[in-house]
Amino acid sequence: MSESPFLENFYAAIEGTARVVDVPFESGTVRPVLTAYRDVLEDAVISFRVQNSPGGADDLDCRFTMLPRGLDPYAVALANGLTEPTDHPVGRLLAEVHGGLPIDSCGVDFGVRAGFTKAWSFPTAERLLTVREVAALPSAPESITAHLDVFDRYGLSDVVSTVGIDYGSRTVNLYFGGGAGARVPRETFGPEGVRSMLREIGLPGPSDELLAFNEKAFVLYATLSWDSPEISRITYSVKTPEPLALPVTVAPQIVRLVKEAPYGTEGRDFVYGVTVTPKGEYHKIQSYYQWRRPVEKMLVAEK
Repeated sequence: MSESPFLENFYAAIEGTARVVDVPFESGTVRPVLTAYRDVLEDAVISFRVQNSPGGADDLDCRFTMLPRGLDPYAVALANGLTEPTDHPVGRLLAEVHGGLPIDSCGVDFGVRAGFTKAWSFPTAERLLTVREVAALPSAPESITAHLDVFDRYGLSDVVSTVGIDYGSRTVNLYFGGGAGARVPRETFGPEGVRSMLREIGLPGPSDELLAFNEKAFVLYATLSWDSPEISRITYSVKTPEPLALPVTVAPQIVRLVKEAPYGTEGRDFVYGVTVTPKGEYHKIQSYYQWRRPVEKMLVAEK
């Protein structure tokens, strides 16, 4: 199959990055995704993400963002056979988000092994969403409504900067903060704020590493589902040009992505995350392959 030079170079970068982090490369999974979204990729922000796990990296995720608002990433995935139709509310939520909320752009995640996994919706930095707007959508999980008081208490209710929908796990990610003039209160990232919120939602207390890490955190996000009233995970994120200098123990596959990625990262920040789950903490990192000035402007506003 003949592709443009851009897509061939990108394909090679995916294959090389998978090799760096020791993830088996599945050409039959990657090619169909690139073909499905080929018309919007050259203008997208593109990043790679890897996380640690006991057996090493289980997949290499690739993310396309700053895609046009009018694009329906889930409809594209369905039309190209990247995912199966479902009667579950997860299959209706994206259309409701784009139809009922002031969304400015969207995005897609896929794994080199898992294929299409997620769709993302982004408002402008100047007009972030509210939790109640998302909770009011007909197909939104009730677990969002169940935690409205928690989001209020920690200053999160009016600063939703991203809605992520994971079709495989049937979960929703709500990102808080990141907009110009609409940031998460610093006390929410402080030791007492972190301990209090994790205790209140039933997650384990933070490690000392996480408390030190959160001194530079700028965004946090919660993972919720239709199958449980609980918040299943909380992730705290730091933006930095030097992720290996953070006060955390960095997994080997993350070190390799930073040091050996087959593409240039000079002048671009990484986004490093620490996730708290009922089973403990794990780490993830996002490294940018292709950049765009709108993202640069947004990140400058966050500093």
